[in-house]
Amino acid sequence: MVYEWIVIGGGIQGCTIAAFLMKNNKVSADQLLIIDPHETPLYRWTKTTEMIEMKFLRSPSVHHLDVEPFSLRKYADDQNRKKSDFYGVYKRPSLELFNEHSQALFRNLNMESCWHQGFVNGVDREDASWTISTVAGNRFKTKNVVLALSVNGQLNIPEWASNLEAHSHQLFHIYDEAADLTKMKPSIAVVGGGISAAHLVIKLSAMYPGQIHLIKRHPYRVCDFDSDPGWLGPKNQKPYQLIKDYDTRREMIKTARNRGSLPQELFRKLKKLEQDQTLKVIDGEIISARNGNNHDLILTTENGSVEVQSVILATGFKPERPGGGWLEKTIEEYSLPCAKCGYPIVSPSLEWCPHLYVIGPLAELEMGPIARNISGARQAAERIVLSV
Repeated sequence: MVYEWIVIGGGIQGCTIAAFLMKNNKVSADQLLIIDPHETPLYRWTKTTEMIEMKFLRSPSVHHLDVEPFSLRKYADDQNRKKSDFYGVYKRPSLELFNEHSQALFRNLNMESCWHQGFVNGVDREDASWTISTVAGNRFKTKNVVLALSVNGQLNIPEWASNLEAHSHQLFHIYDEAADLTKMKPSIAVVGGGISAAHLVIKLSAMYPGQIHLIKRHPYRVCDFDSDPGWLGPKNQKPYQLIKDYDTRREMIKTARNRGSLPQELFRKLKKLEQDQTLKVIDGEIISARNGNNHDLILTTENGSVEVQSVILATGFKPERPGGGWLEKTIEEYSLPCAKCGYPIVSPSLEWCPHLYVIGPLAELEMGPIARNISGARQAAERIVLSV
């Protein structure tokens, strides 16, 4: 069988393009395959957001995985959801509502029938089709491919943490698939100053009052969104598209992203916890770490040392291109154009070469700083759908 479309990656980005293709009648469920290492759509998203007990999304209610912008609001009305399921002036949806809406969309589209659990290890061109290979030895043929790869596997582990001798439940990255909060012992240091760290310390401070340390290397960066809303439309996108130098585009993306930031209500909660002495906050870069007695971990910053039983890293991801060795091989074999930063140079329709498309991080030199988030997924999916 030759599929019409294969989407590699079943997270937010992959599920969005799959939904847009099906709902715009570009492909039927039996002609679409989604390949992902996990059992179900949005597996990593669901696991991590539940673990840190995210209550509300950062993005407004019009940013979701369905085609119609007000689909989530309509779903909430149809289900008689409470007004409390939307937060603040931007009507940010609760995580529970967002996930429910996503699952209803997947059921409606019969997306489970499109699912194949596996690790891709090759993308090869054969005559008029692509062949996708998996580690388990499966081979699938398709006319069109969308690379919806995430950076989730590229955890940013600081050098000092790599040098520590610690059990896996004593030191881990919050986005590590093996992360398990139930096995930790207080006191606990959370390293990072962004939204994931904020959600995490709010949860842990309720579990272990006074035994949680938040260590961050910069003052709180309070921003409503992870980039200026001007990037959602022509205000910032038009000038960006006029720039033909990809090094300049990369610098613009770096500057535009509000990395390590958090919205106002989380900032207020953290300040209240600090005021109540439920949370200890340490500003400063960790310059060294060592093992103490009784399996303690001693972290030293520019402003002193802290001794804890457990450390959780909320230090984000490495900036390199996702995909690893198999994508490198595909790039070399088919001379796929890349900028100096290693990321794809693609057409406005996000086509890297005929019938090979990108979405998510791989599309960011074309889409700009919104590429990795839900609004970027929607706009990228629109571009691909309009071009086919």
